[in-house]
This record gives sequence, C-alpha cells and structure tokens, in this order.
Amino acid sequence: MTSSPSGRGGSGADAQRRIRRNRWLFTAPLVLLCVLGAVLVWEIVRGNVPEASRTQWPWRLELMSAEPLASLLAVSAGAVLARAQYARTVRPALGWRSEYVAGQLPGTSKAWSVGVLNGGQHNVVVDHVDYRLVLAGDPPDEPGHEPRWTGLAGIGERLAGAGLRATVDFRLVGMGAGYPLVATGTYETVAVGVFSKRFIDEVRSFYMRIQVVDSVGDTHERIIQCLEGAREAVVAPVEEPPPVTVASPGPPAARTARRSGPRRA
Repeated sequence: MTSSPSGRGGSGADAQRRIRRNRWLFTAPLVLLCVLGAVLVWEIVRGNVPEASRTQWPWRLELMSAEPLASLLAVSAGAVLARAQYARTVRPALGWRSEYVAGQLPGTSKAWSVGVLNGGQHNVVVDHVDYRLVLAGDPPDEPGHEPRWTGLAGIGERLAGAGLRATVDFRLVGMGAGYPLVATGTYETVAVGVFSKRFIDEVRSFYMRIQVVDSVGDTHERIIQCLEGAREAVVAPVEEPPPVTVASPGPPAARTARRSGPRRA
C-alpha cells in the first residue's frame, strides 16, 4: 500500500495548490481595504498641508473625516484577516491511497486500486476532473511542453486504441461536477480506478487532475500519478501459490501384485 501526504504537503507537481479565489469573498474586501488605505494617506498628507493651501485645488478636496475613516479601515482589515483565517480552516486536504487488491478485475491476479480522499475538516465539491495518459512507447516530453489533458471518454478511446480493454485490464470511476468529497476524518477513499498488471506494463504514467471548491469559494487542485508505486517491489502483491495435486496411490492389492510380479513355474 502506498499513499501521499494529504493536502498541505506533497512535493512538486503532486502537491495540492490553490488555483483560484472567489473574487467576491476575497477580492472585494481586499479592494475596499486598499481604497480606504489610499483615502487615509490622502487625509494624512492633506492634514499636513498649510491652512492657506487647503483653500486651493486639489487640497480642498476632503474625502472623509478621520473618525469614520478609521472605523471603516479597522472593519475592512478585520474582514480581510477573518476571511483569510477561515479560508485556512475550511481548506481541503486532498490525498490519495493505492494498493494491490483482489477481486476487482476478472482473473485471480491482484489489481492496483487507487482512491482519493478529503482529509480536511469541511466538505468540498468537485468542480472538474480530467486525465492524462502516457503510454510506454510514447516519446518523452520536451522541455516546456504543455501537457494535454482530456476527459474520461478521451482516455477510454486512447486505451482502446492501445489494446487495453475496459473492465478487463482497467476500470475507471467517473466523478462529475458537483460530486461532494465528504470530510470523513478517516482514511476511507473514493475509488478512482483499478488497473491490471498488463495495464501497468503498457502504460508509463496515468495522471488524474482533480479540482474542488471549498466553503469560501476557493478552487483547489491536485494532480495524482495513479501508477506511482505500482512497480515498486515493496508493494508487490502476495500471490497465493497454486495448489499442488498429489496422485493418490492405487489399492494395496494392486501395489502388491505389481511389486511381486508373475510367478515362474
């Protein structure tokens, strides 16, 4: 069994990241705070200008008196900080888990099963899921190459073209937009797919990119390498040896007759 650090950890492309913030719940309070800060700077500069100059333009422009400005600035700063703290509280912790299991695909061999989980404290909703496939015979990506992502139907067509059969060599589970990833507080996962040994031999990498939206409207993303660890010896499946059949000996009389042989006259 292999697993990855959930959510706040990970390394490289496997790490969870926030890709988009809710513009109304994040941008609007921040813009208001910046505007009030600019008004405060204007009023401070204007208050230090000589009295005679305040009768001339633009120094005679008074935007807001100091008392309500200070109150609004404090409220806006508090709203921005509270929103940032709450966003950290409801942030999901997306992780994955994989292991060899039996009975998921036809045949007696064990298959590589992958599942995803939300280890955070609050539920999230799936916004988008897509996939990326690299076959064993594909050339390596060039530096700066933009990976090509596709949906479940596109992946099925590529795998069928490679001779891999659904429900025999692999089985994928679709998650559409709006699917909730419940914060269970346990390590119970939602199935992503099951892959046979033939699939692991003929596919170099199989990536799943999942994007979810949390309670404050922020969008988080994690890219899962579904075959990571499948070729490691430390997680190799333990297959039961085939039963050994031993030929049962014949009846005692027959053994005695064969042993003694025919008598000579």
